[in-house]
Amino acid sequence: MDIRPLTPGYAVSPQIEVTDLPAIAEAGFTTVICNRPDSEIGPEQGSRAMRDAAEAVGITFVALPLDQQTLTPENGIRQIETIADATGPVLAYCRSGTRCTVIWALGQAGQVPVDEILSKAAKAGYELDHLRPMLEHLAASRS
Repeated sequence: MDIRPLTPGYAVSPQIEVTDLPAIAEAGFTTVICNRPDSEIGPEQGSRAMRDAAEAVGITFVALPLDQQTLTPENGIRQIETIADATGPVLAYCRSGTRCTVIWALGQAGQVPVDEILSKAAKAGYELDHLRPMLEHLAASRS
């Protein structure tokens, strides 16, 4: 596992395995968000298998699959709402962690300064500078 915190309550990761979920629970995560569509992976990593394994160790599992068409500001808000509704720290995963970081950034625009969003993403290893114009536009429209 390669868990990368963006905030004290939200971390991202490349694809996790069913066998990782007990350690994720032990690390204190109460919710796992899957941002990876089932069409990208086999059934052993699909949302049904991951949900069953997460729930078996007391973790809430949320599927919000993202691709180029669904990586939208509206889904950014859904991701942020899921984080806000969680009872503790949240771990989101996709293929590399990038989509989880991008969707978080889209949801944060207007609530957190753009420079801070980009800095947190970069500190976790995700360079999102190409999103600056979009984040600044979203921030302005949400003010």
